[in-house]
Amino acid sequence: MTNDKKGNALGVIKTIASHQLFIPLLALVLLAVVNLVNDPTFFEIKNVTNNAGYIVKSGALITILDYGSELAILAIGMTLVTAASGGQDISVGATIAIAGSAMLRVLCGGNSRPDTIQAPIIVAFLVACIVGMLCGAFNGMLVSIFKIQPMIATLILFTAGRSIAAWINNNELPIVPDPKFAYFGGFIPGIPIPTTVFIAAICIVIIALVLKFTNLGLYTQAVGINESSSRLNGINPTFIKFLSFVILGLCVAVAALIKVSRLSTINYSVIAKDIEMDAILAVALGGNALSGGKFNIWASILGAYVIQFLTTTLYKFNVPSDALAAYKAVVVIILVVFSAPKAREYMEMLVKKLNPARKEAA
Repeated sequence: MTNDKKGNALGVIKTIASHQLFIPLLALVLLAVVNLVNDPTFFEIKNVTNNAGYIVKSGALITILDYGSELAILAIGMTLVTAASGGQDISVGATIAIAGSAMLRVLCGGNSRPDTIQAPIIVAFLVACIVGMLCGAFNGMLVSIFKIQPMIATLILFTAGRSIAAWINNNELPIVPDPKFAYFGGFIPGIPIPTTVFIAAICIVIIALVLKFTNLGLYTQAVGINESSSRLNGINPTFIKFLSFVILGLCVAVAALIKVSRLSTINYSVIAKDIEMDAILAVALGGNALSGGKFNIWASILGAYVIQFLTTTLYKFNVPSDALAAYKAVVVIILVVFSAPKAREYMEMLVKKLNPARKEAA
């Protein structure tokens, strides 16, 4: 009887541990415990007055929701790219700079310090969407048509993107004079929750509807698992890969709106620096295979907020910003090792050795 109970307990543990959301949820709990022990006030949410004179919510959790939301938007597109192509787009930060610079060009015209905006904000955003999608199409063409490995293909924009962004505005730093533009990366008057949370919610609802009522998710997974078999089943792998990069470009444009809106200007060399690493890490933390195939978009979104939780925690421990990438790189290594087939086989063997009930049944 004791062995049966032990075997059942181990079976339950194995079932829980094998769930894709287990790792991000475990990481979330560990980070919460660490912060609770280190500083119980970490979870306090206060009402403060912002620079515009409005009462808004403030605290570490609000910061995580705020900056984690823009990362969640990028994680959506990065998940599709990873699943379809078996690779990652490392040009995300540079593409944000390009799309953001194009947006500023439309809003400010040829004058970097205009008295009024030169075009409606919605028009500038649509231009940024087109630019982001064109950058995604460029990367997608190299990957899907010319069969270049994704990381190598996106290295082009990663290298040249910020220079292109500076060239769009003649290396000037335009400033948007309309205070309403700051709402997208800040707070809408009368609403104490960051606008980014609502933007992310809209993006999540849209992708959820797309995956539910179209075959995009099924086709993406099929192409990632076996491109040749998917072709034999009537799926066009070239188009699916291309489309995944275009969707990521659209997500990048939304993130560019948020990034540029925060300061109403742009710094070409700093904006969204290393954000592609966070997006890739969010996909990996969500338990999605970086080699492509089956994916869980919800796990990636949760992973994005966990990554921002980790970033906020590191800042709380006074880790220098220049060292953040090193800490996150360690997390990437651990995740990749644990997701490796050999590591999974070893853990399964370990569970079998600890499960006497299964031995007796055998």
